[in-house]
Amino acid sequence: MLQVRPRVALFVTCLVDLYRPTVGFAAIRLLEEAGCQVEVPRAQTCCGQPAYNSGDRATARDLASGIITAFRGYDYVVTPSGSCGGMLREHLPHLFDDDPNLRSAAYELASRTYELVSFLHDVCGMTEPPGDWEGTVTYHDACAGLRELGIKSQPRRLLEAAGATVAEMREPEVCCGFGGMFCIKYPDISVRMATDKARDIEDSGAPMVLAGDMGCLLNIAGRLTRQGSKVQVRHVAEVLAGMTGEVAPIGQSSAAALAAGGRGR
Repeated sequence: MLQVRPRVALFVTCLVDLYRPTVGFAAIRLLEEAGCQVEVPRAQTCCGQPAYNSGDRATARDLASGIITAFRGYDYVVTPSGSCGGMLREHLPHLFDDDPNLRSAAYELASRTYELVSFLHDVCGMTEPPGDWEGTVTYHDACAGLRELGIKSQPRRLLEAAGATVAEMREPEVCCGFGGMFCIKYPDISVRMATDKARDIEDSGAPMVLAGDMGCLLNIAGRLTRQGSKVQVRHVAEVLAGMTGEVAPIGQSSAAALAAGGRGR
């Protein structure tokens, strides 16, 4: 655990804010458990990734400028998303490579930005998350978190510390087909990829699939639901924080979750 209580700003993300606020509350619980002083800057906006990926650099720069200002002065910026974390760490700084006034501030922001689970494990040294889950789960490695931020073993170690058994898919590192704008531009390919991912999840035998990115989770939950699957879909933070009893799995109502044998601790 950290020796000094750091001041941490939570970058909530658009999808957590609009679709799954429980993930934000779970992140706060985990960060406080790790000894952090957590604040949620009210001026935060989208990380700018949709505009950036679409080639709209002007909008991405405008959003990035606001983020730099909103998150100035914190020891760390932590987000429950490898995708948004990757944007802030790996891409946002390069938006200002031609701007000497903001370049250093952009790179400084990137240097103290972390994805939630990697921050808990790698920086805080968390070994005993507050959650207690004595069940089997499988884990989907979201593309941005894995390939841009090196998130692989951290969530598995913390899940095992929480009492969970991780049953691996054959191909946990293969994309689920969401890919931000990819699923809109190439819907047929995206559906095929999501179908393959759903089959891999089912074949793992785990009754629950976890990940660290809401985009992936919404896409996976949508495909599993359309196929009539009973596999539950959750953000890893909900399990680690012990908050599975406070909200139904993604894509399921509370009644459906109970019918599928869902339980929380």
